[in-house]
Amino acid sequence: MDFSENMRQTNPATPARKAEPVTGCPPLRCLVAPNPSALTGAGTNSYIVGSGAVAVIDPGPDDAGHLAAILSALRPGERVAQIVVTHAHLDHSALAPRLAAVTGAPVAAFGTATDGRSAAMAALAAAGYPDGGEGLDRAFRPDQCLRDGDVLSGPDWTLDVLHMPGHLGGHLCLATGGGVLFSGDHVMGWSTSVVAPPDGDMGDYMASLARLARGAWTRLLPGHGAPVDDPAARLAELIRHREDRAGQILSALRDAPADAATLARRVYHGLAPALLPAATANVMAHLVDFTAKGLAQTTSPLRPASRFTAL
Repeated sequence: MDFSENMRQTNPATPARKAEPVTGCPPLRCLVAPNPSALTGAGTNSYIVGSGAVAVIDPGPDDAGHLAAILSALRPGERVAQIVVTHAHLDHSALAPRLAAVTGAPVAAFGTATDGRSAAMAALAAAGYPDGGEGLDRAFRPDQCLRDGDVLSGPDWTLDVLHMPGHLGGHLCLATGGGVLFSGDHVMGWSTSVVAPPDGDMGDYMASLARLARGAWTRLLPGHGAPVDDPAARLAELIRHREDRAGQILSALRDAPADAATLARRVYHGLAPALLPAATANVMAHLVDFTAKGLAQTTSPLRPASRFTAL
């Protein structure tokens, strides 16, 4: 996720955490990075996929202790053959260059932190709307750019690439054997995902959720938190939640014109102050979507403090 203060910090060394096996095929191991926060849960999940020549999905934040933990989790004779980043937020991608330098493995992702923006979000950015900033890994440059339908493979593992924009324009999910999906920050069990224009697009996010809901998934392995063992139920819940939230925001906007921060305080009752920026970003994403659908209007050019009126 993004907007977390600890994502912008480089921790030179923290105690290494043990890799935990994850039931499934191919063999999987998970390490939780030491970057807990209200928006990352216990920390970022880094997955080691396969055996022998393995893939590492989402190396995590630039933390020397976490790098040591990933390397220590390799069994005798194993090597990292591929590094895959679901999206270029610092809590997922920042360690990739150091892991690549140590292992010689190439880094694959959709692209840079701003690649994959929808036309609407690119127009917002070009008009001067400020990006989310805090969580973006602006320096990230993959060795290989992946697209929907691409396949990465090793001796005992295969990763099918699904482009799932919404949380970030270049967000990827990765499908492997038995209906298991590495869902990154797109779907998590413990929390919803932040969607913040112009980096995140609510229309794209909802379309990506609907696409995943059509799949026959048996398990989701998210970027933060525990595995999701009933994917269909969780996807249905997330879609319903977003639709309900959209209805609440539109209803509040019909009561009186307002900006995103005001609406966030109206609809997110009892929200911890530290989470208000993320909630405001989500509200703005809905407001931009309303404007595109002709449900609301605002002044141009759009700014974070712009006031919206329901139509």
